[in-house]
Amino acid sequence: MTIVTVTGAGPETVDVVALGESMVTFLPSRPGRLADVPSFERGIGGAESNVACALARGGHSVRWVSRVGADGFGDHLVEAVGAHGVDVSAVARDAGRPTGVYFRTAGERGSRGHEVAYYRAGSAASAMSVTNVDLDVVRACRVLHLSGITAAVSRGCLELMRELVAPRAGRPLISFDVNFRPGLWGDRGEARVLLELARAADVVFVGADEACDAWGLRDDGVLLEALAGPGLVVVKRGASGATAYERGGGRALPGAGRRGLVAPTRRTPHAEDGPAPLEGVAPPPLVAVHHVAAPKVRVAAAVGAGDAFAAGFLSGTLRGLSARERLRHGHLWAAVALTVDGDLAPPPSRGHAERLVALDDEAWGRLRLGPGWTRAGEVVEEVPAP
Repeated sequence: MTIVTVTGAGPETVDVVALGESMVTFLPSRPGRLADVPSFERGIGGAESNVACALARGGHSVRWVSRVGADGFGDHLVEAVGAHGVDVSAVARDAGRPTGVYFRTAGERGSRGHEVAYYRAGSAASAMSVTNVDLDVVRACRVLHLSGITAAVSRGCLELMRELVAPRAGRPLISFDVNFRPGLWGDRGEARVLLELARAADVVFVGADEACDAWGLRDDGVLLEALAGPGLVVVKRGASGATAYERGGGRALPGAGRRGLVAPTRRTPHAEDGPAPLEGVAPPPLVAVHHVAAPKVRVAAAVGAGDAFAAGFLSGTLRGLSARERLRHGHLWAAVALTVDGDLAPPPSRGHAERLVALDDEAWGRLRLGPGWTRAGEVVEEVPAP
């Protein structure tokens, strides 16, 4: 897809804009330490571009905004992301800075022995700023998806994030995935900037482990008090499922239907070195709490599931589905990522996913999803009730 403009007209409005760095990824040919792996296969990796690719494959209009080097790796990234149906016309080329790359081991992120070697310092994407990114193009969407990774890349990227989440007339609904990466932050004090950004968003995705590691918040109630701004907070617990906390007092996402996600009417200002204090400020009241267990999955590779979950949830949001239905779509899209090698895979067909989402709780709890489950309905196993 390309942006179609006429003289005097603004950029084409799409369903979703995803802004952030994507890198060329080198995946190991076998398990083991980076020092021992003899060869690697080239791929692409980036939280925001992963979400963009999944949503585009799911039938939504999506634009990826970033910067890459004027090099072969930059060519590969733009071509690979564009091949998924994502509009890449707003990706700038930087002749003076390289495209970022990284190497990783085969283990799950966060597991013992897992290694990641980033070569992204001074990358083209790290030079993104308020002055060199077309903000009108970024804002020409129904949903703007951002990630905490971008805030850690450079000071310019952080200021760009602050500008994009700042309250303003006509601002798109802001989706923010915390995506806490300890290696990108010096200490918990620095990572509190993620709390500032999350407070200013409309939809927040955060892992229960991330909230603990980044902010020292171990209880959902305390987390919701800290995140006083968003209209909806999704707390992810891996194989245990996810919980969506909805708040009232907001506006509906334009075009999303009567059950469209609400965005808060109140914002909290940011401080230069961290989130503004919230003493005496009561968060909007909770409207509903929804918990949906994750289906059982035979995991092929534990990478990319968080990005796929966010994409599935946002797909449901754009279609005006209920919070419970969005959570189920998130789990199903995550299950695709878990049952394939690599970060990217086409989501389940809309009809197939909707049939599973419509199952009653007992049948949903019996689902067993393995590799290939999206290709034919019969590969979805239902274990008989005891």
